Formats: sequence, structure tokens, C-alpha cells
Amino acid sequence: MIEGVKENPMATHPILTERRTEKLDVRVSPAAKAKLQAAASAVHRSMSDFVMESALTRAEETLAERRVFGLDAEKWAAFQAALDAPPRALPRLQALLDEPGFFDSNAGR
Repeated sequence: MIEGVKENPMATHPILTERRTEKLDVRVSPAAKAKLQAAASAVHRSMSDFVMESALTRAEETLAERRVFGLDAEKWAAFQAALDAPPRALPRLQALLDEPGFFDSNAGR
């Protein structure tokens, strides 16, 4: 095995082993297509598998950035204090919520 190359790149993405029933079309420039094909060939993958694995890896990274964040002890304590603090009064928001809605029985009549 070559160092830095996974034996089974599909193992990290169970989605790749599922039955594919959906289609995704992407328009690319000739240069982008050539680059993708060269990269896929370099890792002995079809371009479809290469693009799918690359896109899923990027999707996982993007979603993880929105779910996981690190804080030092001081910032963690401040975060917990903010969560535990009672909600502050927002009179304008409360007035808006107290107004009858469009679908309320007496609204707009």
C-alpha cells in the first residue's frame, strides 16, 4: 500500500455503498473536467466515484463546522452562564407575538 492512500476510500463514506437512485447533474468547464479526470485517474477511481467522495467529504466538513466548536475553559463557562441565564425581556417581540395571527378566528374581521 502507498503511504497516505487509503486501501478502501469508500469505507469512510457508507453513503457510497448505498444503491444510487438519484441523479445529480453538474456543468463544468473543460479545464475543470480535465482536472477532475486527472485526479480521479491518479487515485484509480472513476470520475463519478471521485467527485462523489470528494463532495461528501466536503459536505461532512462543512456540516461539522456548524455542529462542533471548541472553547477554552473561560469561554465554556461564559457559554454555560449565557445558556443558564433567564431570558431577557423583549417587549416588542412579545407585542408582536400577542397580536392575533392571520389564521386566528377573529383576525382581520
